[in-house]
Amino acid sequence: MPAGRYKSRSLRRVYTKLPGSKVVVHHKKRKPSKATCAVCGAVLKGVPRERPYKMQNMAKTKKRPSRPYGGFLCSKCMRAKLKEKISKPGKNV
Repeated sequence: MPAGRYKSRSLRRVYTKLPGSKVVVHHKKRKPSKATCAVCGAVLKGVPRERPYKMQNMAKTKKRPSRPYGGFLCSKCMRAKLKEKISKPGKNV
């Protein structure tokens, strides 16, 4: 019988095969939800879905795409935003 703390469905069950051909259950925390675009809500490509303790050890270039608004807007919305910025006349001219 598993300990009370392992009965919760907030932990996912991972079946692991050991060298002696024995299968045991490891309880791991679930991954967070996927990152979404701030404008259209689409799932962002190139943004990993990891827990904070793994994200803080990751390089900055691995955490989000290295383009303007990377990790915040999807590429489609980013293009639209840049086109909008370019078409507006500048105030400092």
